[in-house]
Amino acid sequence: MFSPSQADVRRFFCGVFEKQRQGQPMEAIETLAAQWMAEHPEHHPEFGDVEAALARMGEQNSSGANPFLHLSMHLSISEQCSIDQPPGIRQAVELLAARRGDLHAAHHEVMECLGQMIWESQRAGRPPDGQAYIEAVRQRATKD
Repeated sequence: MFSPSQADVRRFFCGVFEKQRQGQPMEAIETLAAQWMAEHPEHHPEFGDVEAALARMGEQNSSGANPFLHLSMHLSISEQCSIDQPPGIRQAVELLAARRGDLHAAHHEVMECLGQMIWESQRAGRPPDGQAYIEAVRQRATKD
């Protein structure tokens, strides 16, 4: 299993940002990351300087967000949907995206469900409950 460090994640996103700016070829995961990065131009300054990004590990940016964590969650949700793991997540996210008319907005809602599942898992000291996660996404998709 691949388990990147916080520094590895920051280097990855900064590297993708540089490749995008230079018009260099990218691997599939880098292309996906670049697409999500394009949805967040407010974070572009964070990705332009890898040394500064590494020096600020553990800090939030001025908006109180961690853009590297945020983009990692976008990639995680995209990967979950591509392999439908946990089973049913693809359909739940697609339903939510259709209801919202915007995949990006749907991802942000799914992030809340994903974060809640992880928090509950850590708090209780048990494995993540994929079914509860999917159910939370479905509930969002079916309410107005």
